[in-house]
Amino acid sequence: MSCLPRRISWRNLLVAVCIVILIIALFSLSSWKGKIGSEFDFPQNRKHPVEPATQEADQSEGNGIVEGNPDSEEKLVYDPSTWPSANYDVHVFYYAWYGNPTHDRQWFHWNHRYLSHWDKQTDLRHPKGRHKPPDDVGANFYPQLGAYSSKDPEVLDRHMYEIRKARIGVVAVSWYPPSTADDEGEPPDRLIPAILDAADKYDVKVCFHMEPFANRNAETIRDAIMHIINKYGDHNAFYRKKRGEKQLPFFYMYDSYTVKDNEWMKLLSRLESLTVRDTQYDGIFVGLAVESQHPEQIYNAGFDGVYTYFASDTFVFGSKPSNWRKISSFCKTRDMMFIPSVGPGYIDTEVRPWNSQNTKSRENGAYYKKNFKMALMTLPDIISITSFNEWHEGTQIEAAVPHARGYGTEKYMDYGGVGQASMYMELTRTLIESWSKTKYT
Repeated sequence: MSCLPRRISWRNLLVAVCIVILIIALFSLSSWKGKIGSEFDFPQNRKHPVEPATQEADQSEGNGIVEGNPDSEEKLVYDPSTWPSANYDVHVFYYAWYGNPTHDRQWFHWNHRYLSHWDKQTDLRHPKGRHKPPDDVGANFYPQLGAYSSKDPEVLDRHMYEIRKARIGVVAVSWYPPSTADDEGEPPDRLIPAILDAADKYDVKVCFHMEPFANRNAETIRDAIMHIINKYGDHNAFYRKKRGEKQLPFFYMYDSYTVKDNEWMKLLSRLESLTVRDTQYDGIFVGLAVESQHPEQIYNAGFDGVYTYFASDTFVFGSKPSNWRKISSFCKTRDMMFIPSVGPGYIDTEVRPWNSQNTKSRENGAYYKKNFKMALMTLPDIISITSFNEWHEGTQIEAAVPHARGYGTEKYMDYGGVGQASMYMELTRTLIESWSKTKYT
């Protein structure tokens, strides 16, 4: 009898020791997992955006992606057999100059500086310095995708999907020659292969909106044209349009009036030694009409067409729809293309705080519809849209959401609330479809 209690005691002791070891192991595992989460800081899953209510805590470490409406959870499925065709006579100006620390190691363009006014007394009355993303960006609206990077393949894919869904056929990409860029960004040429691939997935075409790079003259512009055609001309998404009997590359030449006419003539006249006409580098070249004399200068320089770009309809001669019929008539009698540019509105006071006089209210879509209708009345060859994502000037049709600036109580403008994030993409599709019915019946 005296030995039985001892055997039971040792057995109980062994069980108790095992339980203690198990408890210690579980506690250690929990602590180790917590240590991983805090010290190694696994990146958030950016594929599925977070809700606005939880966004503030995450913005300092990411790009500030915001959930604007249920469409942002939509699976991007493109079926060309069931989707209505794209309209390749509708072009949208596209900017691939945005960057964030996640993809670019630093901010580009979202942290745009406040531009100075040329009058010192006026300039003193306005803010200086730079914006501080991701909550404070250089724009009056806030993108549904947050302060994104143009390098992000998911962003590019989403953009091309939305563009194609709106039945836009061509994106006109803002472009500088290799190793050059605007003052706020990185050289965009390095992103062209990714843009072409993303566009091709959705049967969208890509043309080039050549920016006013330094030292533009006949030789440097010819070199730029040669680079684009040699490097990208064989890609399936590279846009060509029929002109006469040829399918030719298409180029918008921004601020073309800053280059002397005789320099353009060296390129665009068949009699000049540097001409691209009737060579493998020939194309359709479209000049920008800002002032009333520009259409004639563009014609004399040898261009194939005229576009107007600006979305503020009282800004300059070319941007006023009341002048479009006159410009169109001038072009048609000279076998030139006329390409009016329409936009949903204009506001750039987060980069040009002194420029409120050129602000154009969106009027809940009425401004966009009115100017699109004015463009249709000119019987245009092509309609261009300013813009898909020029956020600094508030001309974007890309989805925007309500959002706080991150300081004080100031909030961004929006399209009418969370449910209206994609309003202007949807309106664009409606306007394109109305043109297509008129144009082809």
